[in-house]
Amino acid sequence: MNIKKILLIASLLLSSHSLADEVAINVESSSTLQHEVDPFSSDSTPTAEVVPVELEAPVVNTLEVKKSLNNPNSMLVEMAFNFKKGENSPRNYAEVAEKYCKAAKYGDADAQYALGWMYANGRGVEENKKIAVQLYTMAAEQGHARAKESLTYFEDITPESTLLACLLPDPPAKPVVGTSINSPDAIGTNEKQEITARTAALFKSKASILKIVKKLAPKYNIDENLAMSFIAVESNFNVQATSAKNAQGLMQLIPETAARFGVKDAYKAEDNIKGGLAYLQWLLAYFEGDVELVAAAYNAGEGAVMKYKGVPPYAETQQYVKKIAKLYNNTTHPYKENLIKSSPFSKKIKKTVG
Repeated sequence: MNIKKILLIASLLLSSHSLADEVAINVESSSTLQHEVDPFSSDSTPTAEVVPVELEAPVVNTLEVKKSLNNPNSMLVEMAFNFKKGENSPRNYAEVAEKYCKAAKYGDADAQYALGWMYANGRGVEENKKIAVQLYTMAAEQGHARAKESLTYFEDITPESTLLACLLPDPPAKPVVGTSINSPDAIGTNEKQEITARTAALFKSKASILKIVKKLAPKYNIDENLAMSFIAVESNFNVQATSAKNAQGLMQLIPETAARFGVKDAYKAEDNIKGGLAYLQWLLAYFEGDVELVAAAYNAGEGAVMKYKGVPPYAETQQYVKKIAKLYNNTTHPYKENLIKSSPFSKKIKKTVG
């Protein structure tokens, strides 16, 4: 190799190191919150493996987005390099925010945290500390360590109460509010869809449990297939199932819920199912027959559904709702109109045709 080639290689190596140093300095110094943890720093690592969420269609949480979430700094750092080379402009940061928002909508804590950082620092979006705190809180509720740490710097800031448009649930194609079982038109306006043959075979294979459900479900005005769907997703028909949060038995009742509905032994199949059916009956009345919201509330609590005005943006809850929907083909279910005095659902998050 001649001396000219050696000098050329050395020159290229020096210039690339200089460019990398310059970009790193610019990315670090551009933060408007020097004390806050920067998700786009070179030593950033995800707090936990991101679990893809199954979606119907379109699938917006793409492999490309998921890959970037495993290294949250990747999109912005790449843009910083491209901008220095004249191939990009700052407006592309808005595209990054848009991608993170789509992923955040479907429950990715890393995306919620990264988007919160962008709002806290005005990257690609208008700086808004309230929205940042809202997003950090969403991530922190899923156990995101850096989001929890970031919230300590915003203790005096109240989170934004209205969700970003890109985080709102998609408008339904048809009304999803159930029909009261007291209505004379209940059967005609809430036509029942049959479960699939595969699901029916699954339920029949659990004959001893299905027998109890068939006996009890009519007393609570619950479709036996809906009850079996919840049992399948909650415990996979394991009478002795116990979760890390001490949810117990077939319908995974936590001690508070068991006590609320008079369950003496959560590990006794019939007692557990009675409590689970009573809770489902109450939730159906509370959310006026909306099966999606009932499933979300069963998993995350009715308070979380009310807080987010729809299915909470938790990965676990998003997956849970999807699993129930795969087993039970109906979006609505008849409910007891006078079971609760007044449902706040009607006033705050009642869905209408979009």
